[in-house]
Amino acid sequence: MKTVKDYIRTIPDFPHEGIMFRDVTTLFADPAGLRLVIDQLLQPYAAVQVDKLVGLEARGCILGGPVAYELGKAFVPSR
Repeated sequence: MKTVKDYIRTIPDFPHEGIMFRDVTTLFADPAGLRLVIDQLLQPYAAVQVDKLVGLEARGCILGGPVAYELGKAFVPSR
């Protein structure tokens, strides 16, 4: 069984030597990977009462919308 980490590409030495860049676009491009990460983000909050979900910066905005949708809550993108 694949994990979220399996869907994330690692690019060594980018943008500088010694840095391991984690490219999440490969996760977002794969329907199974995207569903897996959304399900895992939902799990801890399924029984928690919230009014709105706030997604911070780029990744939070990409993943926050589907999570808010699944929870049936409003979504607020934030930069």
